[in-house]
Amino acid sequence: MVNAGMLMSCLRGGEVFQMSRSLSPRPRYPSMPKYPKRKESSAAVGSAGDDEDLEASSAGAEHGEEEAKKVAVFSVVGMTCAACAGSVEKAVKRLPGIHDAAVDVLNDRAQIIFYPAFVSEDRIRETIEDVGFAAALLKEEMKEEKSSLTCRLRVKGMTCTSCSTNVESALRSVPGVQKAIVALATEEAEIRYDPRIVSANRLMETVEDTGFEALLITTGEDVNRIELKIDIDGEFSTRYISMVKNSIEALPGVHHTNIDAALHKITISYKPDQTGPRNFIEIIESAGSGHLKASIYPQVRGRELHRNDDIKQYRRSFLWSLVFTIPVFLTSMVFMYIPGTKQVLDKEIVNMLRIGELLRWILSTPVQFIIGRRFYVGSYKALRRRSPNMDVLITLGTNAAYFYSLYSVLRAATSESFKSTDFFETSSMLISFILLGKYLEILAKGKTSEAIAKLMDLTPDTAILLDLDSEGNVVSETEIDSRLIQKNDVIKVVPGGKVASDGFVIWGQSHVNESMITGESRPVAKRRGDTVIGGTVNENGALHVRATHVGAESALSQIVRLVESAQMAKAPVQKLADHISKYFVPLVIALSFSTWLVWFLAGKFNSYPKSWIPSSMDSFQLALQFGISVMVIACPCALGLATPTAVMVGTGVGASQGVLIKGGQALESAHKVNCVVFDKTGTLTTGKPVVVSTRLLKNMVLRDFYEYVAAAEVNSEHPLAKAIVEYAKRFGAEEESHFWPEARDFTAITGHGVKASVRHKEVMVGNKSLMLESGIDIPDEASEILTETERNAQTGIVVAVDGEVTGIIAVSDPLKPGAREVVSLLRSMKVKSIMVTGDNWGTANAIAGDVGIDTFIAEAKPHVKAEKIKELQMSGLTVAMVGDGINDSPALVSADVGMAIGAGTDVAIEAADIVLMKSNLEDVITAIDLSRKTFFRIRMNYIWALGYNILGIPIAAGVVFPFTGFRLPPWIAGAAMAASSVSVVCCSLLLKNYTRPRKLDAIPMNQVVVVD
Repeated sequence: MVNAGMLMSCLRGGEVFQMSRSLSPRPRYPSMPKYPKRKESSAAVGSAGDDEDLEASSAGAEHGEEEAKKVAVFSVVGMTCAACAGSVEKAVKRLPGIHDAAVDVLNDRAQIIFYPAFVSEDRIRETIEDVGFAAALLKEEMKEEKSSLTCRLRVKGMTCTSCSTNVESALRSVPGVQKAIVALATEEAEIRYDPRIVSANRLMETVEDTGFEALLITTGEDVNRIELKIDIDGEFSTRYISMVKNSIEALPGVHHTNIDAALHKITISYKPDQTGPRNFIEIIESAGSGHLKASIYPQVRGRELHRNDDIKQYRRSFLWSLVFTIPVFLTSMVFMYIPGTKQVLDKEIVNMLRIGELLRWILSTPVQFIIGRRFYVGSYKALRRRSPNMDVLITLGTNAAYFYSLYSVLRAATSESFKSTDFFETSSMLISFILLGKYLEILAKGKTSEAIAKLMDLTPDTAILLDLDSEGNVVSETEIDSRLIQKNDVIKVVPGGKVASDGFVIWGQSHVNESMITGESRPVAKRRGDTVIGGTVNENGALHVRATHVGAESALSQIVRLVESAQMAKAPVQKLADHISKYFVPLVIALSFSTWLVWFLAGKFNSYPKSWIPSSMDSFQLALQFGISVMVIACPCALGLATPTAVMVGTGVGASQGVLIKGGQALESAHKVNCVVFDKTGTLTTGKPVVVSTRLLKNMVLRDFYEYVAAAEVNSEHPLAKAIVEYAKRFGAEEESHFWPEARDFTAITGHGVKASVRHKEVMVGNKSLMLESGIDIPDEASEILTETERNAQTGIVVAVDGEVTGIIAVSDPLKPGAREVVSLLRSMKVKSIMVTGDNWGTANAIAGDVGIDTFIAEAKPHVKAEKIKELQMSGLTVAMVGDGINDSPALVSADVGMAIGAGTDVAIEAADIVLMKSNLEDVITAIDLSRKTFFRIRMNYIWALGYNILGIPIAAGVVFPFTGFRLPPWIAGAAMAASSVSVVCCSLLLKNYTRPRKLDAIPMNQVVVVD
């Protein structure tokens, strides 16, 4: 089961999120400081005395609300691995007044959020130096504002890839814009920009200048937004508007307010750490002196709302077009063959103008200019920006048919001998079929984003808010809208109910089903102190949960944003469609005109038999029909939708399977993978080593031996060190508290071990290399023990006291369930498996042999792992790296596809392209298989879209007409064009039926294998 810390961290991997937070089931470090209490608020300690330890940091946050937090960035020189970063972070977090601390070992940086009233920058710097690293405060980074934000806009009116490409180009040309992506399938734009140079309003204006409507989704600022409805008896006057606005903006943490008097709606942007929606409701009602009532505005998802509006508009337009088009069709195609009605329709009323022609003119005109107005508007905007699109083709085709028919009708009305032939049915039926196609296309595209809709539906509508007294006893229970939950609220979760907010348990125990978030089917036990994720289902016991992250800060909200960003990201294969779209419409217009000209000249000079011309047409009209058919059958929309719709469905399916894929680039690379490089510790193994044996080489009490070892290792964050310290606790007198002797002159040697002075003795704990480099002889007996441990796939740790080897500790890291089967399945998929590890050769050889890996690299430092990845890539392999630690992040970045184990470190998850949320190795196969299936769909979409145009355009141009007599009328060509886009989207939707390879179901995942 993935911990929620992974969920947050995977979201940090996107460019949208700049700050990190931890939701891990256990505190990352053993001791966390309590915030110093302010004198005036010393009485308010917490909700309950017995919850004091759990809620110390939350209480401290409350006491320090009046005191502004400060962010300091330090340069930390000398860090080489996770142990170094962990030591710094742990030491800093133990200081009083520290709100949060994050250490980036890759960039030699530490970012500290602290309360200046309780701790200074100098004190923090000295603490880092006490750990053993050089530290310097980076003042310029402290003063610097957030350098970039990511704004998301909804762009309405795009019809093909040409539209999205032009919007993208316009946005990229704006000063201050660092990156812009416009997705046709979602009709959204994601822009990373510098807020000091350009504003979100300027970005919206840029989109509107290109001819499309822009609606703001988010500016990217680190704030929550809430919409409240204001009920008032009478008119919502200017006095009330001003009073409400001023009262809300006076609250701490409120960034911006916007009041829509017509809708009685107020939108508030705020910092959830400082205020919340219940405060706003209280302020509004008190400001109105009883005349105003406030409540949560009815919730409608933005994307769904606008899609529903589009569906209604296209459905309404299509139905109205049918009202006029069906009579036009009947008068031109059906009634003309019924003797009674034929005479009526053929009756001449003015010169040669007949009743049927006049009726068709009257009926088709509203379709052409009123119902079809959207195509004229789209064409005008496209031509104004010199980028013709699908609307231009439709407008040209229908106008050619309509205005030729109008010319024919007017000439018949003014002539006594001209016999007219009209194409009014062509223009009206063409518009009707295109509207039908657009309607079906939007319906189908809505299905592609169902994964996001399902995630958003996980949050319950209501929650039970508890009011506690000073002793932690429940005073009252109130059912509230879940959107009214504020940070530090205590929420009751009943058996069978959904957890309404991220938080931690302060009372009760139960099992929680987190499968809807993590994909892991087994319920997770929760007790006091454990974290819970909003949207998960409580199974059998009542829980009291203190809310820690609400609204946009919740893990669920960030997962939704990650999936949305992934669906926005373009796959490299999309470049093909983008390139074609630049020339497609102009080429089709040229082909259409050439088709008309060739057929017209051929008829003019009698180059084909007169029998080819239908009795109701002349050569000009036949040529005109061929030209119109070419213009309306060509479809750039299908090309533009081929990749993004498949990527949208693929990433959504991946999220439901517990595989978070960060965009089209990752999908495209993953389907080519033919070599997977596994890290050992935490990837092939559980990453939770256990001590399996101890061999003493000196006469010594085992308890004293472990006191020396634990005193040295307790300062290390290495998994092996933690295993030894945990084992050493067994020899203590008390189980609840362990006090180790003081370790002086502690030094961590990366990749080797630690040294320290304990009780005036020099203690060294590490591998054989550390001992030899330190000039300590390894006795033959110790060498034999080490050889034996390596042969058993165990790690032998040597302990030396005062320069003499005192004992050997054998530590085993159990294999993950299914590791052997996963490697075997990869081999059957023709994917090579390699293992890299920093462990010794003997242990690596034993582990590799046990899981069935032939090639492995032992004693590899982080840079060696990255270099090995590059060597494999140089040999022509497409490499995926699977890892979990900070030391794996260089290799994750270097690989074609980086896959991070969900329970791994934040840095590894941020560096990865794919996050395996369940931390199961079988999801490596799921990720590769899903990417292959997705790209199969993309290929099928391109084959259909390109094949349709390659075959359809020549047929519409009449290439087969001389041989078969088959002619494609324009209205049928238009129907085929509309059907092509719908078929591409439906082909992508078939991915929703994806199931992981059946062989994975046979993998045993219920036991841990310990190699001995």
